[in-house]
Amino acid sequence: MGIEPITYRLRSDCSTLELRWLVDDLVDGRNYTSYHTRVRRDSTGDQPAQDPRKNKQEVYLRIAVISYHTCPLATLGGKSAGGMNVYVRDLSRFLGRKGIHLDVFTRSQDEHVPHVLHDLGFGNRVAHITAGAEHPLPKKELACFIPEFADRILDFARKKDLKYDLIHSHYWMSGLAAEKLTKSWQVPVIQMFHTLGKLKQKIAQNAEEAEGEYRINGEFRAISIADKIIASTSTEKAQLESLYGAEPAKIEIISPGVDLSRFYPIPPDEAKEYAGIPLDKRMLLFVGRIEPLKGIRTLLRAICYLQEKGGVEKNLCLVVIGGDLEEHDGKESADRHLLNQLRDEYGLQDMVSFLGKKSQDSLPYYYSAAEMVIMPSHYESFGMVALEAMACGTPVIASLVGGLIHLVEDGVTGYHIPVDDPIALSERISGLLQDKALRYRMGHDAFAFAKKFDWEDITERMIQLYRVLLNISN
Repeated sequence: MGIEPITYRLRSDCSTLELRWLVDDLVDGRNYTSYHTRVRRDSTGDQPAQDPRKNKQEVYLRIAVISYHTCPLATLGGKSAGGMNVYVRDLSRFLGRKGIHLDVFTRSQDEHVPHVLHDLGFGNRVAHITAGAEHPLPKKELACFIPEFADRILDFARKKDLKYDLIHSHYWMSGLAAEKLTKSWQVPVIQMFHTLGKLKQKIAQNAEEAEGEYRINGEFRAISIADKIIASTSTEKAQLESLYGAEPAKIEIISPGVDLSRFYPIPPDEAKEYAGIPLDKRMLLFVGRIEPLKGIRTLLRAICYLQEKGGVEKNLCLVVIGGDLEEHDGKESADRHLLNQLRDEYGLQDMVSFLGKKSQDSLPYYYSAAEMVIMPSHYESFGMVALEAMACGTPVIASLVGGLIHLVEDGVTGYHIPVDDPIALSERISGLLQDKALRYRMGHDAFAFAKKFDWEDITERMIQLYRVLLNISN
């Protein structure tokens, strides 16, 4: 028998009651965030929830979310800001809408940023915890400060007299931080890795790109600590089992979601106006961090092949979103230097533009303005960019790897291509550019497919997992 989703309702006539309750809590000296921690189950199905202080069936949930190495509020496209940031931020916001309170703990990387921010809404907050120097650090060096990070979280909870019901950790370093927390709080741990070191080792092209054994050992340890592990796809579940020996019963498959209130088709003329793209231009789009595993070199080589075959029209352009264009001192960044070097190497100076990092709010305009989104990645655990693009009604050409295997339906919502095959990629780009009807059909089907991943539904599945783990009955 399945577990029913909790029904959340507020009485339409209870504004005065709720406000009085909040004021009473403040007067009594209790933590005001208690107002946000009530997850109330309506047992009758058609009656409004009663005064939560009198409802014996209410469930109190406070979640400690650990995102050690990167902040969910960071601008996307930087060295450590990508799909995981979007995942943590959006899941936190949607859980907040459901009445669940949570604190996201992340390592402070900027002393000028307030240590507590309420940007997630619904009383939920991001706590920037000081552990090591307050600036970005190499990941290997980051691992040294995990014990200090965990100690500071314990201090935060003690000072605010907070008790957490569950720990939800993201990435392997957060999983290690969770070990000390779960021992102190005696609460279960849910772990999500987002990427796996052993897979990154397989695709590393040199020693610099390879993951160290410290990470692999850390992942094994995080698996042993966790009570439940979330895999985004059946492929990731199989990888956890075969590469790390994770117990199958410990793994739950819950895919990431997409915020359909943010990502939806925008008329191309309006999208291009926002993005500053002339109406007669046809844009190919790449969105992602500037690193070898994202396959940016493969994409530029594919465009070069198109040019050699005369398949590049004068009004065609490639826009690359992601990476840092400048260092903090204003000098050209390593990302921009690499991109300019590649562009010059392939003679694409006139048609390739590097825009650097862009806010999440601006991305729907770029997705909607594009003829297609291209993801020639060597590795993707899920592929949030593909899902966002499809929600905007844009077909996706993607490598046959990881989560992209499940997200892109070949010949339906876009195309699959072999990894690091610029000729195959150039042929698929050319075919889509020449067939307007095909692009329209694929875009329509992509939009329909993306709706299956609405965060509203994904959040309910996550809440069900929380309830099972905490043994909260219907």
